[in-house]
Amino acid sequence: MAAIKFGTDGWRAIIAEDFTFANLDRVAQATADFWKAHPNPAATRRTVVGYDRRFLSDQFAARVAEILAGNGFHVTLTDSPTPTPAVSLAVKQQKAIGGVMITASHNPPAFNGFKLKAWYGGSAEPSLCQGVEAQLDKNPVQATPLAVCRRSGRIVVKNLRKPHLTALRKLVDFDLISNSEIRFAHDALYGVGAGCFDDLLKDTTCRVTTLNGEYNPGFNGINPEPIAVNYVKSAAWLKRHPQDICVVTDGDADRVGGMRGDGTYLSTHDINCLLLQHYVRNRGETGRVVRSLTVTGRVDKMCKRFGLPVVETGVGFKYIAAEMLKGGVLLGFEESGGIGFPRHIPERDGIAAGLLLLEMLAVEGKPLGKLLAGLEKEYGPHHFARIDTRFPVEKRAALMEHCKTEAPSRLLQSAVTDVKSIDGVKYSAEDGSWLMLRGSGTEPILRIYAEADSEKKAQALLTLGVKLTTQIN
Repeated sequence: MAAIKFGTDGWRAIIAEDFTFANLDRVAQATADFWKAHPNPAATRRTVVGYDRRFLSDQFAARVAEILAGNGFHVTLTDSPTPTPAVSLAVKQQKAIGGVMITASHNPPAFNGFKLKAWYGGSAEPSLCQGVEAQLDKNPVQATPLAVCRRSGRIVVKNLRKPHLTALRKLVDFDLISNSEIRFAHDALYGVGAGCFDDLLKDTTCRVTTLNGEYNPGFNGINPEPIAVNYVKSAAWLKRHPQDICVVTDGDADRVGGMRGDGTYLSTHDINCLLLQHYVRNRGETGRVVRSLTVTGRVDKMCKRFGLPVVETGVGFKYIAAEMLKGGVLLGFEESGGIGFPRHIPERDGIAAGLLLLEMLAVEGKPLGKLLAGLEKEYGPHHFARIDTRFPVEKRAALMEHCKTEAPSRLLQSAVTDVKSIDGVKYSAEDGSWLMLRGSGTEPILRIYAEADSEKKAQALLTLGVKLTTQIN
């Protein structure tokens, strides 16, 4: 039987290879066993199960529901493909012991996955994932057919998108957005976010166009990840039909990316900084800012200017969620486009991020390009670069140890002032540039990240990162 290991955000595998009904049975039963062995006094014996638009996702989700119900849990099962944050919100609202989302997020179409949500409505902490792994194959699978459970009320099939959209309207100044007349495009990348903004803004003055919203389990040949390589078709459309902004959501709509209205790439780092400035200067809010290691250093400069403390975490929203649960957090940022809003749920939410970008534009009354130029003028240029390379998994630990103990003294022309190894290895230099190497938690890939004050320097840092990988034979 295949080894089942939880990565950065759940267990993912190739459909019909390791992601099979037999292996899904194993992990669903282990999840039920863990929850039965660790009852939560703050939660009920209710669980929530959702799914995305991938091949067989609806059937995988139904099978998980049957197993959870067969183990004595009441289950709310989504009635259609649903954004991950809508499932997380339902867990919180229903005081459920936890939830399961069948999705492989941004991975290629051949993959599917099993995301665990904890009772608080956010990414499961590492101890929960490890606890489920420890329960694998300890007990035989117990399942009750879906039809039987629906008749008895043990499984309730429900629309979870509507409560999610209702909560989002309360998160922003919706009247301001409604009267803004913003021309808005949403690239859904064929994911479950399709239609969300149409529903949110249908009775407003905003003009909404959804791109790549049709159902396509093959994602029309792309990976549903909010990065520039997947924007080609939409960028060409925007050049012909300019908008005020284009928001992009990933396959399960928990992450956000974007483009300017003319199709020019808008990085997740730019989005993080725009929203941080909006929260502080326009909304008058304050608190700790939590960011993963790979987020732009501009966030630190802004927080220093605003007098806000910064908490740095490893990569994976579960670490940011843990900080959000402690309280006092303003925003939580990931480099990959995951943004957490504490007055919402301790979970990243791409639809929420997009709506808050619309609120920002409505408040500012300025073109997006002017807002971005203002950030660069105030905090200087920041150029981020990243590449994903194949590197043998069995050599990864040796590489990380070598990078930690044999750190370079300089990054290009600037002295290295700090070396962090809490999640991969990150070098920071005196001039603010940095270089980081870390292995993917869900794929056999080594990621190399860099930031500098010019694109040329950022690319040179990536070249240095690649060179470091050749030092391990």
